[in-house]
Amino acid sequence: MSKRTAPEVNAGSMADIAFLLLIFFLVTTTIDKDKGLARQLPKEDIDRTIVLHERNVLEIKIGQEGDLLVENKILDLSDLKELVIAFIDNGGAKLGEEGYCNYCYGLRDTSSSDSPKEAVISISSHRKAPYENYIAVQNELTAAYNVLRNKASQRLFKYDYTSKLSSLDNGLLKGDILKTKEELKLIRDLYPMLISEAEIKAAY
Repeated sequence: MSKRTAPEVNAGSMADIAFLLLIFFLVTTTIDKDKGLARQLPKEDIDRTIVLHERNVLEIKIGQEGDLLVENKILDLSDLKELVIAFIDNGGAKLGEEGYCNYCYGLRDTSSSDSPKEAVISISSHRKAPYENYIAVQNELTAAYNVLRNKASQRLFKYDYTSKLSSLDNGLLKGDILKTKEELKLIRDLYPMLISEAEIKAAY
């Protein structure tokens, strides 16, 4: 009786098939743009100590359990955006004083920020604070700046800053691109995003 041999599977072409599949996935896969917080980190050789007037600094602290303190008072996250808007757009400098803001629509409280160009948001977070709470605070700050920039953009150019910037970033912008870039820069200059995690010393 002859011994039966098991049929062999020819695996010689498996490497070629795997290579072709790899090429297929590389060609057909779409790679999303980088997402995250747009923040410019300070250079290593600069002095990180900033001296500002106390009224121009809004101090935000994130506790170990994710609790939020603004100016040492507990605040709900849902109230942060409106408070930040009021602080940035306050325009506390008086007419004729250096730094007077002629485009601010805030309360012009002399004990709060002089102008958007002077208003600094200072964030400090406990090292054990939940990361999602830190991101949530950053999102609220970004939303506050976007509200102010959109209002200014509507007043000056009759369009939303965020929508126009999105169209520009995605290559969908039509018309004079250079002119639009200059307009968007003007809005950013009116409401610069001054968010600091450096040590801030208040000047009295």
